[in-house]
Amino acid sequence: MPTLSVLVPAYNEQSTILTILQKVRAQSVPGVEIEIIVVDDGSQDKTLSLLESNANLYDKLVKQPKNGGKGAAVRAGLSHATGDYILFQDADLEYNPFEYEKLLQPVLQFNADVVIGSRMLAPPFTRVHYFWHKRGNDLLTFMFNLFYNTTFTDTYTCYLLYRRALLDPSELISNGWEQHAEILCRVVPRAKSCYEVPISYAGRAYGEGKKIRAHHAAGVIAMILRRRVAAIWGK
Repeated sequence: MPTLSVLVPAYNEQSTILTILQKVRAQSVPGVEIEIIVVDDGSQDKTLSLLESNANLYDKLVKQPKNGGKGAAVRAGLSHATGDYILFQDADLEYNPFEYEKLLQPVLQFNADVVIGSRMLAPPFTRVHYFWHKRGNDLLTFMFNLFYNTTFTDTYTCYLLYRRALLDPSELISNGWEQHAEILCRVVPRAKSCYEVPISYAGRAYGEGKKIRAHHAAGVIAMILRRRVAAIWGK
């Protein structure tokens, strides 16, 4: 039975953290055991106290002494993961854990190494949102496909699932938003088979707590280029 470590980084998510963990805990995929790891990234609201009062909703709680950013929280969580596969789950409600069974189908049927949940593959629904976010995601996806000879439709989605053996967390050098790109740049070339599945998306507005901004794209592009050059030189 394959095991899946679901990694949930959280920073000041008191309004959604219990709801999302209840949804994650409710998932049951035949043939798969699920491990839930929550990382509190130095939250300054009630997120940590809510987590400590609801230990039944997760298997491991990692407490960061101070806020280090999503990338730092991911690295901390990865060091505690024991599953055969890793899946990232944001602590907000933009992505719904009911998609897990769909994400795991390529693993169970085809022994996939990497599976991406794409918001662009005709999902049942997707919230209409910011034009420039869509264009920015298109640019990042195009650049990754160009440099890694792939055909992904949505590289900067939260739902990235990969075989844990493909990446040693100590290899990671980034702590910012560009870390997602770094992980992709490292695991995709090592994977024998990559898949995408359509997922629904209920993106939140800035007033609802959305954190990513346009300037983050520069770091992502720089990371894709950096990793591609490093790969050419065998580093």
